[in-house]
Amino acid sequence: MADSNFIDYVKFCSRSGAGGAGSLHFRREKHVPKGGPDGGDGGRGGHIILRGNAQHWTLLHLKYKKHVIAEAGKGGEGGRRTGADGKDIILDVPLGTVAKDAETGEKRFEITEDGQEVILTKGGRGGLGNHHFKSATNQAPHFAQPGEEGIEEWIILELKLLADVGLVGFPNAGKSTLLSSISAAKPEIGDYPFTTLVPNLGVVGYRDDKSFVMADIPGIIEGAAEGKGLGIRFLRHIERNSILLFLIPADAESIAEQYKILLGELEKYNPELLDKKRLLAISKSDMLDDELMAEMTHELPKGIPSIFISSVAQKNLDKLKDMIWQAIQEG
Repeated sequence: MADSNFIDYVKFCSRSGAGGAGSLHFRREKHVPKGGPDGGDGGRGGHIILRGNAQHWTLLHLKYKKHVIAEAGKGGEGGRRTGADGKDIILDVPLGTVAKDAETGEKRFEITEDGQEVILTKGGRGGLGNHHFKSATNQAPHFAQPGEEGIEEWIILELKLLADVGLVGFPNAGKSTLLSSISAAKPEIGDYPFTTLVPNLGVVGYRDDKSFVMADIPGIIEGAAEGKGLGIRFLRHIERNSILLFLIPADAESIAEQYKILLGELEKYNPELLDKKRLLAISKSDMLDDELMAEMTHELPKGIPSIFISSVAQKNLDKLKDMIWQAIQEG
């Protein structure tokens, strides 16, 4: 995904169609000069609908849609003929898309399944024709119901990536290098902070044609939950990952301290993230010998499975995949 092509946030005006007016009509035939009311109902206004599409990975195709307007319903006709419904507008979105009210920030719903359809903005109801209002005391009602107005509202769509494993670490921890080493993904890699400016997804092949999806999330810095650096824009992508793989380089001043800071940022953003299964990989460990790794093991955070790896030297990458697969199966 190129930087310019990955769009995970769009805002647009969603306007559903107005309902058609009910018909004010009386039956008129050659031998029935004073027939009763037979005005038909108006058609429903068009809905704005979101539909999950597993082939979409970004909201790029909606970036320039500032106004989405559905068709109005047609008016009813004589002979109790109902007007045609307004045409719905269906917007395909990636799985993991969250719809919010732009004014209140209130979350409406999430799209998580391929083919799932949810009405975003409901079309107005069609008005009732005059035949509905006939009664014993009013045999010839001279009124019909107007159609209901459509709804106009500003909507925000946010994408939360759906992946099995989310990579969590400071900038330059080696997340992109790991992803490129164990999957077909080709993220931009460089020896400087914030090389990764957009999330990257990679499908990691495992034994017997099995696979899992790994997401390389842009690096977290202290204060990310308050919006520093790349901020919470990318923290939301971690919410959808079932497993969090913490990646800390072997040359870090204190692995335990870095882990504590990363955990703190996730907790400030969303405490529920701490309920997810966690794994720890010490990257760039090709520089370590067995004796040094044994010493460092005593300083690692307690209660989290850990492993020393090197993406460049392909060290322990198969063992890491075994750890991840086991964690996925344990759910």
